[in-house]
Amino acid sequence: MFQNQLLRYARLCGRRLYSQYLTNDCRASIDTVSSPRILITGSLGQLGVEVARFFRNIYGRENVIMSDIIKPSREVCDEGPYIFADILDFKGLQEIVVTHRIDWLIHFSALLSAIGEQNVPLAIRVNIEGIHNVIELAKQYKLKLFIPSTIGAFGPESPRNPTPNVTIQRPKTIYGVSKVHAELLGEYYFHRYGLDFRCLRFPGVISSDPPGGGTTVFCIVSVFFQYRTGKFECYLRPDTRLPMMYIKDCLRALWEYMETPAEKLKRRVYNVTAMSFTPEELAAVISKHVPEIKVTYRPDSRQLIADAWPQVFDDSSAREDWSWQHQYDMDCLVTEMIKDILEHYIQNPGSIEQTFIS
Repeated sequence: MFQNQLLRYARLCGRRLYSQYLTNDCRASIDTVSSPRILITGSLGQLGVEVARFFRNIYGRENVIMSDIIKPSREVCDEGPYIFADILDFKGLQEIVVTHRIDWLIHFSALLSAIGEQNVPLAIRVNIEGIHNVIELAKQYKLKLFIPSTIGAFGPESPRNPTPNVTIQRPKTIYGVSKVHAELLGEYYFHRYGLDFRCLRFPGVISSDPPGGGTTVFCIVSVFFQYRTGKFECYLRPDTRLPMMYIKDCLRALWEYMETPAEKLKRRVYNVTAMSFTPEELAAVISKHVPEIKVTYRPDSRQLIADAWPQVFDDSSAREDWSWQHQYDMDCLVTEMIKDILEHYIQNPGSIEQTFIS
């Protein structure tokens, strides 16, 4: 009885810390018997690596398999299983699911907003054809399938403040179009075939990892440069308000959503968010840590993308249906970001500067 209570507590907390209180038998039950086998596609992107680490702490190192078409770093390989997986190769995906006995498929493979506009044909292949493959794969093998969506799934005709869970969606980027396509196709497969499809519309997700070509990465870029040099040229107007979420809230939202019993879900696609702010408001908070900061503004093509996106996200459905609650506000976000930057990048600034500028 006591072991069962500890097991439940460890799952709820999702942290390795609590495993020290479990017996070997109970810990084994977490890693093998009761844990899903999870495949993460596109796992070398911003979210994939963090999700893999988070889920491995909960379900066990060997139960979470990272995959991508990119050669991984030694650090990634040392942390757990990593395999090559091309989402455009359906037979290859079938082999992976069968060989590794996959139960959950978390599909992150995608070209983000700014990058997708630079190569629309490739974005269509990766973001749309890839979706067709993973949805059909999940149907065939009865997998629980998660595909993230985004604020980019809305457009200028959508209400922007607030943007409700169900409203008009007319995105003006191929990234946004592909996400609406994924939402609708996943819901169709749920109603038509009973597929356990789940989707969260994330806002800008902020972490200290190098960005992957999205429009909302001004946050981490600005925190880094303002802390290190005291200045930053922002590519958005100072009054551009966008919804945001710290990576730790994002990971917890995904985990809690995936663990929610299907009967509690009133829909298959949910908005989730934590806060909304402008570059100007962000600079004001950073100035508490770096009083000498100087921010200039030179909007570029990303401004047009941001102008079509929600300013404030209404995630009341997620809060009501599966008790979603965020933990990080803007002050906490900046504090955590500066802590991460000091720890990981200040000693070797050249690598991150090259990533941000290129």
